[in-house]
This record gives sequence, structure tokens and C-alpha cells, in this order.
Amino acid sequence: MPNISPFLTLLAASTSTINKTAPTFDLPQSLQQSWATYSPYFPVVKYVPPPAGCDIVQLERHGARYPTSGSGKSIEESVESIKNATAFNSPSLQFVKDYNYTLENNGYLVPFGAAQSFDAGQEHYVRYASLVSEEMLPFVRASGDERVVESALNWTAGEKFGQSAIRVSSLPCPTNLTSRQGNDTLNNYCPAANSSKAETGEWTDTFTPPIVDWINAAAPGANLTGSDIVNLMALCAFDTVTYETPSQWCDVFSAEEFTSYEYYGDVKDFYGNGYGNELGPVQGVGYINELLARLTDTPVQDETQTNHTLDDNPATFPLNRTFYADFTHDDQMISIFSAMGLFKQPLDLDPTQPDPLRTWIVSLMVPVLRKDDHGEAVVQHGWHAG
Repeated sequence: MPNISPFLTLLAASTSTINKTAPTFDLPQSLQQSWATYSPYFPVVKYVPPPAGCDIVQLERHGARYPTSGSGKSIEESVESIKNATAFNSPSLQFVKDYNYTLENNGYLVPFGAAQSFDAGQEHYVRYASLVSEEMLPFVRASGDERVVESALNWTAGEKFGQSAIRVSSLPCPTNLTSRQGNDTLNNYCPAANSSKAETGEWTDTFTPPIVDWINAAAPGANLTGSDIVNLMALCAFDTVTYETPSQWCDVFSAEEFTSYEYYGDVKDFYGNGYGNELGPVQGVGYINELLARLTDTPVQDETQTNHTLDDNPATFPLNRTFYADFTHDDQMISIFSAMGLFKQPLDLDPTQPDPLRTWIVSLMVPVLRKDDHGEAVVQHGWHAG
């Protein structure tokens, strides 16, 4: 079932503070950051308010989720493979014989992800309360996938929780929530774009052989491959955010091995939607043109993937708001960042050797519930300042 935050029941409370509802995990921050695009949101730098007179255009990723149908099926098959072992001769693998894969492979928000979105709504209201009133509510859009719409709904619930202190009575949803599918700027379904399968395969073949060897030796009969290792490492993140307690899969792999897993995610997005794909940045151009329209209060000028039926209509693309909130996926955010020229690397990522000085680190760019705020007078980029 879709996960709408239970904290909707708190909307009648009066407060201008942030009442955190998302739990924290008893795991090292460095480990959580190694989960690449599955990393929970975390602040990188201290928040710095935008200059006076700014409007806010916020681009936000959905909250933490279950595996999608495709990745979930692959993870489940890898679990079946390791459970075929005839023995588990390592203490870190003893739990596997009793482990059952019970995650829902539907890509919906997990409760933690719903709470993340609710907390983000509170946080943004506390930061930008001066831009919000009965007459000037945030304008909210979301791509059509369930988890993105749910994130937007929970975010507006958090906004409402913060707004209750000044008695703002209406939410910017669902009537102002534009759930968008097809040709639009919040999805990046480009059939001509290459995948990153070749590059991620090369890195998988580089970093997983020692892991494959020791696990197959400790679990005879498992016959794991490199792809199985990637799938099982993902369970450290998925199980943790789903059950809100550290997953035993996190203890199977070393910190160094998780650093390699993080680079797998970096390579995947660099060549899938970023600078390593000639059609990666192109898919962010439409959103950039919408952003320019909002910041200059002029109609959208674009012939790429914008939906002119929506963008030419003031009801579905107004230009007079002080706070806009757009909800989308990490793939599209990567394309938008690349179209803006952000996180550009001097050389393409090497799929056999990570550069320790690289700035392309997707856990810093698009963790679950990534937020980017663009001010009218200045465009800032960072975790909280956006």
C-alpha cells in the first residue's frame, strides 16, 4: 500500500520548530554514505540562508523506498543463491541460513521515507516561512510515480505542520499537485540514451572477485557472481531503511568493500545520466529552461522535453509564486545537474580505478530526499542551502 505519513494526524499542533519523526540508524555515517543513491539524506555543510529578496525553487528527490520490481527480483535471486550453500563457515554469514527476503518489490516509500519527507516539509517551512501565506502557498509538482507523489504529499503535510502556527488552512495538494507523466521535465525516459551497463560491469569485474572468492569459499555451493555481490551489498541499505534497524548484511562486507560499492553507484549515474552519456545532460535542459522562466518571470522558452500544455497554462505552471517545490527521481536530478555544469570532472570516471579526488559522488549529490533550493537572486548548491 502507498505510504502516507502517519504524522498527518499532527497537523493541528501549533509550532514553528522542527519535530523530527524519521529515526536515525546505529551505523557509522561513513557506511551510510557508501550506499550511493540509497544513502539517506545528510547535511554536508551548515545551512546558510539565502539573501533577502530571494524566491525559492526547490528540486527534491523522493524519500527512502523499497526496491523496484526489477532490482528487487535480482536481489531476491542473489539471496536464493547464497542460501543454496551447504554450510556457512564465517561468523558474519551465520544469519543467512535463517534469513528470508521479505521486502516488497514495488518501489513504494518505506515508512522511514515518508517520515523523511514530512520532516523536510517542516524544515523548509521553518527556513522559508516568510515566503508562505494563505495567499502565497508553495506550488508543488511531482513526477507520476507513486513514491514521488507520496513524497510530495508528505512534504506538504510537514509544511502544514509548520504553518499551523500562523493558521494557514489549506495545503498545496492535491489540487495544486501536478502529477506528471509522459513528455515533461521531471522524468528522463529517453529511449536513445545509452545505459551504463558496460561501465558498471567493468567496475564490478574489478572490485568483486576477492569478495566472490571468500564468500564462495565460506559458503560452499553458493556459487555467487560479481552481480550477486552488488545485489547483496544493496541489502545493507534496503533492509536498514525498511526495518529501521541495522541490517546484518552490513556486517558481511568491509568498509573498504562498501567504498567500492559506492563507486559502483558513481559510475552508474555518471555514464547513465551524467557527463559520461552524450544524452545525459540533454535530458535536463527542459527543466533548466523552466527554472529560468520562474527566476525571470517570463514564459518558458523550450523545444526539448517540456510539456507546453502544462507550461503554457498559469494554473499548472504559474510564474508568480515565491516558493516552488518539484519532486522527481535521482536519474533526472543527475541530468539536471549535468545540464547546469555542476560536478563536472576533468576526466571521465575510470571504470577500473576510482579517483580519490573526484567530486562526482552520488551519495553527496542525490541521496534519498536530496534537496536543492535555487534562489531568485542567487543560485546556491549544497545539502541544505540547496
